[in-house]
Amino acid sequence: VQLVESGGGLVQPGGSLRLSCAASGFFFKSYIMTWNRQAPGKERELVASISGDGGVTYYADSVKGRFTISRDNVMNTVSLQMNSLRPEDTAVYYCRRLGGDLWGQGTQVTVSS
Repeated sequence: VQLVESGGGLVQPGGSLRLSCAASGFFFKSYIMTWNRQAPGKERELVASISGDGGVTYYADSVKGRFTISRDNVMNTVSLQMNSLRPEDTAVYYCRRLGGDLWGQGTQVTVSS
């Protein structure tokens, strides 16, 4: 049972990145999945969530209109498309399964010129 994130990196302000999280070892479509982030010196925060069938999504106010969460229940992946990135989006981004509290290892996103 695991979650593995990918897609982080260094991007200039205004740029885009797409994060992916590959899930294995459990019945993926039964679970709400979330993306969370933790910036240096700050607490981990919820960025976005998506229901098991993908029909219901939630976004933190700080990313609404810029980030899009999606999932593929055939490939068992959940993604986060991040557009119009800002320096304050710099953080380690984590994929999480609600229920059983399963977390990925995290992927670093740095927004800097």
